[in-house]
Amino acid sequence: MPQIYLTGSGVFTPPYAISNEDLVTSFNQYIDQHNQKTGESLTHSSAEFIEKASGIKSRYVMEKAGILNPNRMRPFYPKRLDTEMSIQAEMALPAIKEALAASKKTAKNIDVIICACASLQRSYPAVAIEIQHYLGASGYAFDVNVACSSATFAIDIAYHMLQTGSANTILVVNPELCSSHLNFKDRDSHFIFGDVASAVILERKEVANQQADAFELLGTFLKTNFSNNIRNNDGIINATEDPEDTPNIQFHYFTQQGKKVFKEVVPMVSEHIQTQVYNHHYTPDKIKRLWLHQANINMNRLIAEKFYNRDITPLEAPIILDTYANTSSAGSIIAFHQHHQDFKTGELGLICSFGAGYSIGSVLVKKV
Repeated sequence: MPQIYLTGSGVFTPPYAISNEDLVTSFNQYIDQHNQKTGESLTHSSAEFIEKASGIKSRYVMEKAGILNPNRMRPFYPKRLDTEMSIQAEMALPAIKEALAASKKTAKNIDVIICACASLQRSYPAVAIEIQHYLGASGYAFDVNVACSSATFAIDIAYHMLQTGSANTILVVNPELCSSHLNFKDRDSHFIFGDVASAVILERKEVANQQADAFELLGTFLKTNFSNNIRNNDGIINATEDPEDTPNIQFHYFTQQGKKVFKEVVPMVSEHIQTQVYNHHYTPDKIKRLWLHQANINMNRLIAEKFYNRDITPLEAPIILDTYANTSSAGSIIAFHQHHQDFKTGELGLICSFGAGYSIGSVLVKKV
């Protein structure tokens, strides 16, 4: 089988940061207004509660003022003309350019672009094709959505396309505009997500630049199991659900049953990645690092401990969600991007994402 390399990664970090303290101040002001207006007794939040529950201390967003306005509690993105670049394409391009620079490639080398993320800002035309247009790449492009596993599922698609020879170089990009589907009025979830874009370049060995900081893909492994415990009902039929003549379209936000997700996903993921490693005739002690989906620090720690069957060091499962929060499918790619430079030739690592679906995707890599 032909060897497939990951030769470059890139991350775009949005311009605005919101600390837990900033978020809680706005949220508590909203709660006070709500309680006064309705007579309810909804509970305040605190920065300490958020960090203890999730490990999150801050998050980056594409728009800050609307989120922190207690009279709005959601981002404000002025409508753009169809002739203007979309927000997700705008986010994607800097991450792509960093990944291209790392792989020593240019846009003309890209055969295929896969835009993979949890929430696409429109049904069509594909955001991937728009990115292709502004990047100046040829070939073709398409979108993929498998929620928080979108990046690893797209890497799997690219991996098999490269193996068949239908392409030589494929770009996978993940413009995660997560703040747009987060209910900032909900105490249990208003702190979870942040915005970001990540990108990776995947290539057949024979076309890869020998100066690139490359990892060989040894294999990918995917698993899905239907669950309603993480859900977002936003979709094209929303306007048809209202029985009145004038549709009253409601906001459809991310929802989850957090305790159920934790209880069910942790054993599924730890077993999944152990199975992949054993199927490639390795044992967990041979895996230098797990680059895990960044949803919850307690979940990640437990998954890693179950995988290694012991206590872990911080570098064996690095955390980036303290500053980025949950960035959906981009989280594991950010962790890889920031924590792979110390790898030596022959050392192994595993990228793994998991989320709504349920879906789990993992990629076993070896430093070239």
